[in-house]
Amino acid sequence: MPQKRKRYRTISKKKLLELKPFLDDLIEKIEQPGYINDDPVQFMHAFEDKNDRELAGFFAATMAWGRRDIVNAKVEDLLNRMDNRPAEFILNYSESDAQNFEGFKHRTFKPIDMHWITKTLQSIMLKFGDFEQFWAFCHSRAKTEKRELIAVFHEHFFTFHPEIPQRVRKHVSNPEKNSSAKRLYMYLRWVIRNDSPVDPGTMDFISPAKLKIPLDVHVARQARKLGLLSRKQNDWKAVLELTKRMKILDPEDPAKYDYALFGIGVLGSEIPEEFDVNKRVE
Repeated sequence: MPQKRKRYRTISKKKLLELKPFLDDLIEKIEQPGYINDDPVQFMHAFEDKNDRELAGFFAATMAWGRRDIVNAKVEDLLNRMDNRPAEFILNYSESDAQNFEGFKHRTFKPIDMHWITKTLQSIMLKFGDFEQFWAFCHSRAKTEKRELIAVFHEHFFTFHPEIPQRVRKHVSNPEKNSSAKRLYMYLRWVIRNDSPVDPGTMDFISPAKLKIPLDVHVARQARKLGLLSRKQNDWKAVLELTKRMKILDPEDPAKYDYALFGIGVLGSEIPEEFDVNKRVE
């Protein structure tokens, strides 16, 4: 007989509410301006122009894979290749500018990926005027079609250049393929949350209440220890499960709990023994 997938213990609503002060205290400690310099969100803060901020942020979030110091170095390299004027570079991009990406590499990102992502962003900017209007268009379609925003974003992102190689498509997540879409939901956390000392909040086509938790391995591990997540896989179903519980704590801003869970996993905070209901989660 096939083995049953392990599910972790989860806590009751009563225990969840008892956990809230611990998580809120972590957010208060971690969501501070000092957080910015070590995180890819710094590349949104590096610019004053809205288009520069949102386009630099999109590259930073899309590339946020692996150690943060390495991600930051690679994003800095990429923006240097754009003369640190991402909006201008993208709007004026031509085939001859592809040489700027020669030799660029980060994880599975190669020059061909940056070329096609840049061409697509150029097409979006020329058609919609700015990146936010494209997101707003995708949101409107998602509501009409009763689909997840990120899935519609993925679909329409790749309508501008149907000849884009399949390898490039893998860099833009799709929850309809059960992806957690961590990097795109982190980007949305950056641009939508507008009352934060860290997240710049440059867009308002949706409210923070609509955000999902950006689920990575660190956040998922701590969520399971705390009894907030029963699902073993770090997939779209896990995102929905964890976000549903965080909305109990704050229905208007559930994504802020990303800071608390990330802080436990990466920044050295410890879980009090009474809250660690799955002590041996690895």
